[in-house]
Amino acid sequence: MHLKRNYTTFEMAIWTRYETLLFIILIVAWVSIYYFFDLSWFKIPWTPLALIGTAVAFVIGFQNNAAYGRIWEARKIWGGIVNTSRTFGVFVQDMVNNEHAKKPATESELQKEIDTLTNRHIAWMTALRFAMREPRKWETTMNHKTNKEWGMRPPEKDTMLECELKSNISEDDFNYVMSKNNKATAMLYLQSHHLKELKDKGLIWEFSYLELEGIIQELFTLQGKSERIKNFPYPRQFATLNHFFMWIFVLLLPLSLVPQFAEIGLNIIDKSPLIGKYFMWFSIPFYVIVAWIFHTMERIGRTGENPFEGTANDVPISTIARGIEIDLLQNLGASKEMIPGQFPMKKDTQF
Repeated sequence: MHLKRNYTTFEMAIWTRYETLLFIILIVAWVSIYYFFDLSWFKIPWTPLALIGTAVAFVIGFQNNAAYGRIWEARKIWGGIVNTSRTFGVFVQDMVNNEHAKKPATESELQKEIDTLTNRHIAWMTALRFAMREPRKWETTMNHKTNKEWGMRPPEKDTMLECELKSNISEDDFNYVMSKNNKATAMLYLQSHHLKELKDKGLIWEFSYLELEGIIQELFTLQGKSERIKNFPYPRQFATLNHFFMWIFVLLLPLSLVPQFAEIGLNIIDKSPLIGKYFMWFSIPFYVIVAWIFHTMERIGRTGENPFEGTANDVPISTIARGIEIDLLQNLGASKEMIPGQFPMKKDTQF
């Protein structure tokens, strides 16, 4: 289980404070105009507005469900990477041996082959997480002012892929991988070629070779699934129209809400003259609450559309990958100095 930030109501209010301030300005301006210029004739019946509100609620709900589905699928994919990586690590350690070797290798030579395969797998995870953090045109959540001010960035934004890879693979492998567009795929090609060489030498039994190639195939599958989510956005016709529909509803709402409160005030003015006279001003907090709920739900859906963008609510692929790296190196027998630490949390958030 990887900890993600649980926002309190106060923090959510801070996160949406600019829009909330806009809602307050809008409703105060409209109530003032309605009150001082006597615009009792200018109003929209509740029925059409209720239909619009119902439609907006449906499309926002659909967007949130779709966004959650993308997040959950991404989390399952990286959960699969965790399991497959651990399986690969233990298979490599147990299946690379001299049992069927044409020319037996020394223990140090066998360990070198195991180390190379394991570290190259770590490099594959590193290349994949960097690829998942590359920005796309439709990934705009990080650009929002209230997201920038938290000062939280994924580790991939503060370092370079080249620096990360050099510590895990040889210079020849590094030059080969860096010459390719899809570096994670290039890493798996190297793994497969290496396994075939070991099989030809008899350092891997043919049946074991098939098992290991099956794991390479599974890694290709998981990588492809992850790339599918990254490279295929939530359909923009839904995302854009949802945003517009929400704002149409929010802007039209005062035209029906304020007259309704004014009418209630007229009905009670005989019994409570003071309250009845100013009752329409009570529409301000009610409008702000309704508008805030619709806007926040729509924004939550937009925030969850791209689970690899690197915001506080995305799948913590950096933490997941580093956790696998630590597991593999520890079981490989690496010294503590050679094992990197887990990425630190930022404001109770893992990336």
